[in-house]
Amino acid sequence: MLRVTLALTLLLLSAAPASAQNPWLQRRVLNIAHQGGEAEFPSNTLYAFQHSVKAGADMLELDVGVTRDDKVVVMHDTTLDRTTNGHGTIASHTLEQIRKLDAGYWFATGRAPYDHKAKRHPFRGKGLKVPTLQEVMKAFPKTPINVEIKGRTKAEKPEEYLQNAGVLARLLRSSPRRDIIVVSFQQPAVDRFHELAPAIPVAPGIDGAAGWILNNAPPGDGVVAFQLPITYTVGSQVFNVTTPENVARAHAQGYAWHTWLSDDGESRQTWTNLIDWCVDGVMTAKPVAFEKLLKAHPAPASCG
Repeated sequence: MLRVTLALTLLLLSAAPASAQNPWLQRRVLNIAHQGGEAEFPSNTLYAFQHSVKAGADMLELDVGVTRDDKVVVMHDTTLDRTTNGHGTIASHTLEQIRKLDAGYWFATGRAPYDHKAKRHPFRGKGLKVPTLQEVMKAFPKTPINVEIKGRTKAEKPEEYLQNAGVLARLLRSSPRRDIIVVSFQQPAVDRFHELAPAIPVAPGIDGAAGWILNNAPPGDGVVAFQLPITYTVGSQVFNVTTPENVARAHAQGYAWHTWLSDDGESRQTWTNLIDWCVDGVMTAKPVAFEKLLKAHPAPASCG
């Protein structure tokens, strides 16, 4: 019921700049299934999304690439090799070719979910396919979705990111849904997407977030949330990014704060710290485990 209420609220509110009406600030800490929960289920598959939502995930985080025939598919990598039985880039294959691949081929149990040398790959041959974004949206009409634009950089220039942002914008700009947030590491991709689909909420890229953190510069038009790790490493320096102070400053300016944990590791203590720091969402590879912790350790009353 909570997730249905959240989705309906988001659908009814416009994607205005962050303000006191920002719907992403008005709920419990979101259990955001990163890649559908890639440590517990095969990454970015309908199977993962279905099981993470069933376990209690409030929002799905996924990544998109664009095929040779301009179809938006859901996959974390820009290449097919790590998670499927295919080879090469998404951009060099058609949707029909990618449809033939086994999206659960390399998922393994244990500490390394995509260990190609593992003795057991329990989802191999089980019919898991690489979904399109449209398929995911149709399958989860009332579940908020976080969409990260992926792409390859060429000579330090984000051409493919920009191309993918344009294709994604053409797909989403006619959608009535406002329970979607679009993000990318590349700020130009976020800017391009927002220019073409201004009604869809966004989160800033690295440049937009860094400008806000370091100089209190506006993070960009259409931004409703920051989506950042706990720490960020530049060369030999490690910067604390998700801190109680930064979270409080974001809230004071009307922005939500979602933390992803791929680089910082996941543990009960890490999750507990983030909840106590009043973050609005945790992008976790373990949505089943995080849901159990969240029920036992909700956000402090002072966060409200």
